[in-house]
Amino acid sequence: MFKDFVRGIKTYSGVFELMNTLGLWKYFIVPMIISLITAIVIGFSAYGFSDNVGEYIAKVWVWDWGSETFRSISDIIGGITIIALGLILYKHIVMALSAPFMSPVSEKIEAHLIGVNPNYRKTSFGAQLWRGIRINMRNLSRELLFSIPIFILGFFPVVGLIAPVILFFMQAYYAGFGNMDYTLERRLNYSESIKFVGRRKGLAMGNGAVFMAMLFIPVIGFIVVLPLSVTAASIQTIKVLHPQLKQ
Repeated sequence: MFKDFVRGIKTYSGVFELMNTLGLWKYFIVPMIISLITAIVIGFSAYGFSDNVGEYIAKVWVWDWGSETFRSISDIIGGITIIALGLILYKHIVMALSAPFMSPVSEKIEAHLIGVNPNYRKTSFGAQLWRGIRINMRNLSRELLFSIPIFILGFFPVVGLIAPVILFFMQAYYAGFGNMDYTLERRLNYSESIKFVGRRKGLAMGNGAVFMAMLFIPVIGFIVVLPLSVTAASIQTIKVLHPQLKQ
């Protein structure tokens, strides 16, 4: 698993060159717009609702002494909570809506790597969109189910130190999952795709770790994250599907 994780990260090293060689940037125009708009909406939501969430959290403190300090801390916690949940929603919204635009990217990469046009099933724009929505709704529900208790544990001493790390890698896994499915969609059905990624968690986490790290780069990160991560995930997934290719 660790080797796959490292491999998932190292694949990013050649994505710029490949994207320029194959002229892939034009396929990412709409997804980049979707990504930026989604990020802006989530950012304003975090700014606007942090006080409301903070006010709700502040009710836990029933004493008069230190109430103003705790309220200030509560506002910060509220903002962090919304941003954390926003990042979860962000990646699944963007990945689901971008699914139909990512298929041509993966097809071109596969044809380039194996030297011939690959043999795969053809799917429509609507089918690709529905597949993306279905996969990401499934992953979103699971991620929220696991994230909320881990986030709560983050407020406890000692355990709270590792909670952010667990959350990061869990988000990384589901981000990589979504990126890999753009290639798997042409070859595997819904259930088969889930099993495929489940057997290659390291690749998904490696790809998703860079994806999540790029989101910490203001503005630019949200614009380039999908082109780079999808290209990297496509390369590595295609290499797994075609064992004759050098890893």
